This record gives sequence, structure tokens and C-alpha cells, in this order.
Amino acid sequence: MAHFLSLLPVVWPWFILIAAQISALSNRQWLGLTLLATFGGIALALGLVTPLAIAIAAIGLLGAAGLPRLSGTAAFTGHLALVLWSLALGAHLIPGFHNLLVLDQVRAGPDSSTFTMYLNLDKPLILFAVLLAWPGMTRGAKPIMVVPLTIGLVTLPALFALGLITGAVRPEIGLPEWWLIFALTNLFLTCLTEESFFRGYLQSMFASKIGTAPGIAVASLLFGLAHVGGGPALVIFASILGAACGLGYYATGRLWVPVLMHFGFNATHLALFTYPGPA
Repeated sequence: MAHFLSLLPVVWPWFILIAAQISALSNRQWLGLTLLATFGGIALALGLVTPLAIAIAAIGLLGAAGLPRLSGTAAFTGHLALVLWSLALGAHLIPGFHNLLVLDQVRAGPDSSTFTMYLNLDKPLILFAVLLAWPGMTRGAKPIMVVPLTIGLVTLPALFALGLITGAVRPEIGLPEWWLIFALTNLFLTCLTEESFFRGYLQSMFASKIGTAPGIAVASLLFGLAHVGGGPALVIFASILGAACGLGYYATGRLWVPVLMHFGFNATHLALFTYPGPA
């Protein structure tokens, strides 16, 4: 807690961003966008973003807002542009975003490898864009399908077992002093953003075009490929995690289900195993 309190003087603007995310996901879109604009203005005043970054973000969001009214070739081109814009933000390729370094080469435990973490300004924008482009992602709640949900949930501990067998992780029980900033950042800036994009947006879109099972498979594979920087093994692990979360979303129609599955997996990884891997 002391570590988290020491960061409050510099991380407080991100609480406005988190409030914007929660509002947008609660179908209070205008409140979410108003809070996002407030966050953007504060970030600009603090020198965390440049006018160019604000302009690129605004263009992407405006373009996403117009996508539900397009069809045919125009819709295909627009969604392709949105995917490329999102990937560029997620890979931190757009200039002018000065993401805040909060953890620099720290270790979760003596056997863990070093870990660096930023509070992102760019990546969370993806959530708002895909909500504008595919608003139905938060309105598809349905009676829970027990079998696919159970398969998805059981896959999570099985993935840890696979990690132990292959040496990708080792047991290491305990939480580092920076666990709280990790939890908030991972839940809202990572898991919520990634699940909105890969499950709420891509999986829903692919499923509507090619069917449920292929849609889950394609979105999961793309999620794995997004982790290619960590090597082939991570691509495989992430693809399996993506499939588990995809089943959770399919079985419930509720976006918060894959978000909590993803976050629960990451939190368990931090608390019980070497994070992000053995030293």
C-alpha cells in the first residue's frame, strides 16, 4: 500500500480514465467520452501527450463512431482501418504518447525475471473506439451456457499445469510490494482493453461472418500473435488463454466475464508463480 500511495501524485489522472472506461461499459457512452476528453485535456496540460497524439486519437474515435452506419466495401475498409489504428496504439507506434513508467526492472520474487510496467495513455483508447464501432458487444447478455463456460474456466488452471510441465513458470508464492498498482493497471489498462478488442469486437465480428467456433479460433489466434514479441511459446500460451476467455464471452454474452477470467489468470500468475517467468 505504501508503494501505491507514493505513486498517487503522478498517477491520479488515470483514475479519470478508469471512470471513463466504467461509464462507457455501463452504456453511459456520453459520460464516458466526456470523462475521456477530460483525461485527454489533463494529459495534454501535464505534457503526457502532444497535440499530434490527441489529433490521431480523435480521428480514430470519430471514424469508429461512423462505422455502424457503413456497409459493404466501405464497412470492410473502415473496420480494417480501425484494426490497424488499434494495433498501432497497442504496439505504442503512434508518436506523442508519453506513457508513464511506474515499475522499472523489478522482480515479483527472487526466482522471477525482471519486469517493467507503464501506465499507458494510448492502448486504453482502443476500448472506446471498438465500443463505438461495435456497440452490441455490451448488450448481448444471455442465459449462461454452462458447458462452454466450464471448459473455459477449467482451461485456466490447465494452462498453469502446462506452464509448470514445460518450465515456462515455477512455483513462487507471495505478492510484491507493487501488487496494487499492478492489479489496477492490469485490470483496466490491459485486460479490459484486450478483451474488448479481441473478444467483444473481433470475436463478435468474425462470429457474425464465419460462425461461432471459427470466430473464437481466429480471435484467439490473433490474440496469441499479438504476443509474438515474447517468443513462440508465449504465442501458444496466449492463444489458449484467448480461447478460454472466448468461451467465457460466448457462454455468457457478458464482456466482464472474459475480462475477469483474463485478470484472474494474471493475478494468480503473479501470486503463485514466477512472473512473468523464471529468472
